Amino acid sequence: MTSVVIVGSGFTGFECARGLQRRLRRHHSDVKVTIISPIDYMLYTPLLPDVAGGLVDGRFVTVPLAGTLPGVRAIRGRVETIDLSGHTLRYLDPEDRSHEVAWDRLVLTPGSVTRLFDIPGLATYARGLKSVAEALYLRDHFLEQLELASIDDDPAVAAGRRTVVVVGASYSGTELVVQLRALADAAAKQMDFDPASVRFVLMDLAEQVMPEVGEKLGKAAMGVLRARGIEVRLGLTLKEVHADHVVLSDDSRLDTRTVAWVTGVTAAPLIETLGLPTEKGRLTVGRDLRVPGHPEVFSAGDAAAVPDLTQPGKITPPTAQHAVRQGKALARNVAAGLGYGTPKDYRHRNMGLVVDLGPRYAVANPLNIALSGFPAKVVTRAYHLQAIPRAVNRWAVGLAWLTDLMFPRTVVSMGLSTQEDAQFAASEGIPMPKAD
Repeated sequence: MTSVVIVGSGFTGFECARGLQRRLRRHHSDVKVTIISPIDYMLYTPLLPDVAGGLVDGRFVTVPLAGTLPGVRAIRGRVETIDLSGHTLRYLDPEDRSHEVAWDRLVLTPGSVTRLFDIPGLATYARGLKSVAEALYLRDHFLEQLELASIDDDPAVAAGRRTVVVVGASYSGTELVVQLRALADAAAKQMDFDPASVRFVLMDLAEQVMPEVGEKLGKAAMGVLRARGIEVRLGLTLKEVHADHVVLSDDSRLDTRTVAWVTGVTAAPLIETLGLPTEKGRLTVGRDLRVPGHPEVFSAGDAAAVPDLTQPGKITPPTAQHAVRQGKALARNVAAGLGYGTPKDYRHRNMGLVVDLGPRYAVANPLNIALSGFPAKVVTRAYHLQAIPRAVNRWAVGLAWLTDLMFPRTVVSMGLSTQEDAQFAASEGIPMPKAD
């Protein structure tokens, strides 16, 4: 029996598994499809800022593999090694037992990890936003700091506890800071302190907030951030991170106990072990998503340098929009390689971006039509609801948003994620190399 093994259950791996199984089922094929991932779900990462802000429950952004991918065998494990010539791979299960799996076609979609730099204290004291654990930790830690600030006798220490630094003014970092602002405003009402006493600093080396949406919408977003009391400091980043303060690249100091690092991603460490050509750290693939020299191996998503046919010489950026579409293209091309259908080069049409800026506001450029304010909010939430690949998750997220309109946001630090749980980690649970 022919075996297709998909590594990773992110957007790309999930869409590939779903689309491939549907194509094979239509042809009554006996090809066996297996997906291997350290976690048993697909994570809808665009809503992690909503989780960190206490708006959406972490369960609502996880789409379980069981029951959602009928006919696909799901294995929970972390792939350690791949033998390209022997067509086998080895993975470790949750109890660290080693297993070997043979494959006839291999699809590499292990995703990405938070891109770190050699900044003293960064890996120890800062946290990212690539997993539910990180989002929950940011929420719980921030609320705990607000609670501690209310009983602290030293005004300077209390001010540091009420200061949040978010590094990365792309859409993820911007969405995170406005959701934490909304959480702080809710906490101020319920805990009886001045919301203006909570300081938010969003910084980036770039010259503009959210350059992805263009200058016009970037300025609109900047206006929203300033109106909500969020300081935006461009041309700056971190130089050092300590338990109670950070030192910026201009040598200034900020007292803070909450640092979020949301500056970009790089391919999962598994890619480095393959001994194959890479581009900007991502696995080199052809227009049809095959790995050159290995026609039985495919790759796409954040881990692959997929050529951008609309901009010759460039590769597609690691965004959810590309990941989903590339997953569907993988399904088509893998099926074609098995004799079902015809292959097709990956070519995309830019459908624009949507950025949620907290209560009552968003910016979006669907089909290159610039929108801001309430119309953009409607488009943004409608986009996410149709993009989540499971009806019950769409229902739960929509109900959470409706609840937030009608009732005060829940302010509670449940301690569901510890500092250790939220250490910088690769997407889908693949550990990052430990810092020296």
